Amino acid sequence: MEIHPVIQSAQNPKVKEMLRLKEKSRARTQAQKFIIEGVRELELAIDCQYNILEFYYEPTILSADALSGILKKLAAQPIAVSPTILSGAAFEKLAQRSSTEGIIAVAATKSHALSALKVTAKNPLYLVAEAPEKPGNIGALLRTADAAGIDAVIIANPKTDLYNPNVIRSSVGGVFTVAVAMGTSKEVLDFLQAAKANVYAAALQASKPHTEVSYTGTTAIVVGTEATGLEAIWLEQSNQNIRIPMRGKIDSMNVSVAAGILIFEAIRQRDIS
Repeated sequence: MEIHPVIQSAQNPKVKEMLRLKEKSRARTQAQKFIIEGVRELELAIDCQYNILEFYYEPTILSADALSGILKKLAAQPIAVSPTILSGAAFEKLAQRSSTEGIIAVAATKSHALSALKVTAKNPLYLVAEAPEKPGNIGALLRTADAAGIDAVIIANPKTDLYNPNVIRSSVGGVFTVAVAMGTSKEVLDFLQAAKANVYAAALQASKPHTEVSYTGTTAIVVGTEATGLEAIWLEQSNQNIRIPMRGKIDSMNVSVAAGILIFEAIRQRDIS
């Protein structure tokens, strides 16, 4: 059996470097690297052609079968990776989750420029999220997008690093499985108009119930933050503003829940068209 090198100390330079990648958005941006934790998340990243640069594991936590499966996947990627064992203390220093699976990996980020977005569907369905700040909301949006099988999520005026560990965790790996692009609101709107997409902005102003519009053509559903809603550019230049009829006393809901309702109405219409 191959003997893997071991990092014993939580003060090891490699551990400190990974800790910076975990905690600092600027470090991730400068290095163009990020941290992956969890068996499922790592397997999804490999399957979605993310380049895994480093792989570490804690042998008393990670099962031999899980390790064998991951090593087989890593062996098939273009970049060779040599596994390293982490001591319990070193792994605990890095682990994001209380119930963890014993692996930490370092991966290369991908480009998320609008110009890099490749969509091949005849009538694509996009979800546009404007200025989402909470990593949990971004993760939930990506998880919903994966569940619905939409063509891409576009983040307008991004406020949060896509590779924040909390985005990865809350998306359950959806950050890897869903095509994601970013740009300013104007850039995103220009992109959608060039694609001849019907742009439906979720807003109360001058709106129709969400079931009264057609999502069967090329479509972009645009959602904003719960606190401030959408910028004027979306309200003024959308094809139609849409709303989810409310039956209670509160006139808003969590952005990921609202996006899920709108997306699955679009899927329902497409399935019967």
